[in-house]
Amino acid sequence: MDREIPKEEIKKRRNKRIIRAAAIVFIIFTCFIIVEKWLGQSVNRSDLIFSTVDRGTIEVSVNASGKVVPIFEEIINSPINSRIIETYKKSGDPVDAGTPILKLDLQSAETDYKKGQDDEQMRISKLQQMKVDQNTKLTDLTMQIRVAQMKLSRMRVEMHSERYLDSIGASTRDNVHQKEMNYNVARIELEQQKKQLINERLSCAAEYKVQKLDLDMFIKSLGEIRRTLEDAKIRAPRKAILTYINNQIGSQITQGQQVAVISDLSHFKITGEIADSYGDRISVGGKAIVKIGNKTINGIISSVTPLSKNGVINFTVQLKDDKNSVLRSGLNTDIYVINSVKSDVMRIANSAYYTGPGVYDLFVANSNGEIVKRKVKLGEAGFDYVEVLSGLKPGDKVVVSDMNDYKDKNKLKLKN
Repeated sequence: MDREIPKEEIKKRRNKRIIRAAAIVFIIFTCFIIVEKWLGQSVNRSDLIFSTVDRGTIEVSVNASGKVVPIFEEIINSPINSRIIETYKKSGDPVDAGTPILKLDLQSAETDYKKGQDDEQMRISKLQQMKVDQNTKLTDLTMQIRVAQMKLSRMRVEMHSERYLDSIGASTRDNVHQKEMNYNVARIELEQQKKQLINERLSCAAEYKVQKLDLDMFIKSLGEIRRTLEDAKIRAPRKAILTYINNQIGSQITQGQQVAVISDLSHFKITGEIADSYGDRISVGGKAIVKIGNKTINGIISSVTPLSKNGVINFTVQLKDDKNSVLRSGLNTDIYVINSVKSDVMRIANSAYYTGPGVYDLFVANSNGEIVKRKVKLGEAGFDYVEVLSGLKPGDKVVVSDMNDYKDKNKLKLKN
């Protein structure tokens, strides 16, 4: 028959099992720590981006920031002080040339214009009356001269007759002298009248010219008022999209205040800015590459502001594909302005690791399935490639993805 196991034996066996289980747990935990540490020294090859060092051409560029804007945008301002009575469109609506956009209160301006028209007619009438008065005055002077000429002719005949009578003893020398004096006085008076006529003609012409010029200026100013009234009937100047409209009915607006904006949202350009220290590297006609997300679009610099403002220079990029689907008004972009070309240089792919010329710690793959940190000196860069000055040779495979998580490591194993 079975014997009962002593309690001491049972307790001893239980303690052995506990010790054995604890040892197993400790061994498993120690192995886990070792494996975890070993895994921390490795990285998946598929998580990395490699670039093979080769020789080739680099289009050297400088970075600038930019914004997508419509290739055409026009701000419509109020030409007069008025208030908004009615709006016919809303933001986002397409408009054709001549399409009414909003209505301003023009009653006061139209009243002033009608008064101006009445004033114009009055000025024209006054000018015509002045012309009639001048013609009458000149005609009177002309008739007086003709009469004076007739009198002078008669006096000349009388003077010659008196001389003849004096020669035959039928007159006296005093009578001849009197006739001669009368003739000379009449001749001088005729010359004076002729000069007066000439001066009067010049004076009338000058006065008429001044009054006519004043009338022309008034008519011109009235024409400006008429054009202002036409402009105050706010219409779209061309086919576009209405991107802004002041739709506050009844609100007062001042002359020159913005009331609407129309834009061509089918074509775009880039407005960029770059530090003025790079001003010598940017010029009209230069090549530029615009990056929006993962998309790149080539372009040409079409204009550069001549002056620096707040330490930056503004410029405009005309895109070769200005209708690309990624273009949206207001999007921020990166611009790479090409300023020179380097041929037959060592190069690697450009990526986020590059922040400018200098010495970098880059991981390079070796034949043992590892990547090893190496000091590499880099030069100038383009959009696609960075110039390698030293530390690498053609054929080396360099990690160009973000390695900040491993910046304290000198060597990592590659896992397939």
